[in-house]
Amino acid sequence: MQDFELKGYIPGAIGRIAEMHAIYYHRHWRFGKYFEAKVATELSQFLNRFEEKQDGFWTVCREKRVEGSIAIDGIQASDQGAHLRWFITSSILRGRGFGNQLIETAIQFCKNRGYPSVYLWTFEGLAAARHLYEKIGFQLDEEHDGTQWGTTVTEQKFVLEL
Repeated sequence: MQDFELKGYIPGAIGRIAEMHAIYYHRHWRFGKYFEAKVATELSQFLNRFEEKQDGFWTVCREKRVEGSIAIDGIQASDQGAHLRWFITSSILRGRGFGNQLIETAIQFCKNRGYPSVYLWTFEGLAAARHLYEKIGFQLDEEHDGTQWGTTVTEQKFVLEL
């Protein structure tokens, strides 16, 4: 990983992860302040109730700056599956295998916890992300128009049975 380190929470992670999401999704999908606030709020709530036994949170850092992240929200894992969330890499990480490493770390965490499945919500049009999910074994489980990101998109739920 050269000068990159896989870590958990570091100071500034919430703001940086919200920033990466806001910039990427505004640039490519015109998402606005609703989306950025949603990411920051929900990530903050998750980290405030974070429990090591059920939840996972990883960052890829370079010089103490977050350049990638992924989380497993395990609060309802036994009945609904573990929820994979806040998966993103900055432009300096894309195409270098860090996304694979983050998702493999998260999936292994779920296997180690004995979770029956992992699911994630995304939306139609994110071809590179979908390719990665399907390569790992996620399958499209649900699809419908929705506005959970502040604009109308075709929301997709992918599930990986473990």
